[in-house]
Amino acid sequence: MIYMDNAASSWPKPEGVWLAMEKNIRNVGANPSRGAHRLALEAGRALYQAREKVAEFFGAPDPTGVVFTHNATAALNQAIKGYLHPGDHVVTTSMEHNSVIRPLRSMARRGVEVTVVQCDGEGFIRPEDLKKAVRPNTRMIALTHASNVTGTLMPAGEAVDIARQGEAILLLDVAQTAGLLPFSLHELQADMIAFPGHKGLLGPQGTGGLYIRPGLVLEPLLEGGTGSHSELEYQPDVLPDRYESGTPNTVGLAGLAAGIDFIRQVGADEIRRHEADLTAHFLEELKNIPGVKVYGPRDTAQRVGVVSLNLGDIGSSEVGFMLDRVYDIAVRTGLHCSPLAHQTLGTVRQGTVRFSFSFFNTHEEVSEAVKALRAIGREFLG
Repeated sequence: MIYMDNAASSWPKPEGVWLAMEKNIRNVGANPSRGAHRLALEAGRALYQAREKVAEFFGAPDPTGVVFTHNATAALNQAIKGYLHPGDHVVTTSMEHNSVIRPLRSMARRGVEVTVVQCDGEGFIRPEDLKKAVRPNTRMIALTHASNVTGTLMPAGEAVDIARQGEAILLLDVAQTAGLLPFSLHELQADMIAFPGHKGLLGPQGTGGLYIRPGLVLEPLLEGGTGSHSELEYQPDVLPDRYESGTPNTVGLAGLAAGIDFIRQVGADEIRRHEADLTAHFLEELKNIPGVKVYGPRDTAQRVGVVSLNLGDIGSSEVGFMLDRVYDIAVRTGLHCSPLAHQTLGTVRQGTVRFSFSFFNTHEEVSEAVKALRAIGREFLG
């Protein structure tokens, strides 16, 4: 199979990822921080090593600011519901994933004001429009780093500056950029970033997290056993325990650490270059297919390797079915859990066919995908 659904979950994984997971479950298997025996201590070391590697990878100043969750959605919920209160105002965009929009709509029922700033037809947000939306009671700007529908890169640096001009913080959803677009918190200065482990970071599903800058305090969504301060009947304030209740996915986090090791060995810049080359190749070839409409910017410097398209008025699910069953190519179709983005693009009825590349895709696979689209177009459009 030619797998081009990496924006949903990357595959295949580097060999080191599943070997690290197998080693952990075979040789350790214990609950970290829940005992003094050597296996519990070894599990605790594996957990801390994963935390250190994530912190170093993102340029976070303190590993304890990295809070592990089971995906980016859980991280975004912790950030949004843990920070905002009735009477607060939050600014977001029309290209956000439901993992941002749905928690915000939930908070709106509790008295949080939400402003959704409209993006343009390529998915871009103008910084000046973000700035105009800010009010005296704005406490958060919630922004995707790159759209999961169009791949469009958002002006995160400008958003930080806008937040700093008032009393707001920037929450950045890096689901489509972590591991794929080199960036560092030393330069970006986002207050919180929510990341998945199973996409560009090449780890397994069931991993992810939230970076919280020093000094920022949230209400925890979960409370319970942390393996620390067991004498207390209340949630401990120490980090990251305040936000990590229950047994962690130690096996998965060992795999996530190995995924980060692979990225560092290959080089984040090299991964970005390869992804951009594949995207440029794909976009150039699509120009020669009659009836194709591509969404998002053509310049690969303005996007990640996520390309949504439609073939004439053919339903996106029908195109995806043909790609899978006839050509053995895996893509994502429909609304991609981002209905506001599709309202912005005018594709709510049809959805889109989304191709998303990884370091393990090749130019030969891109050519095969183009051939398949051309053949489907000839069959259905004439």
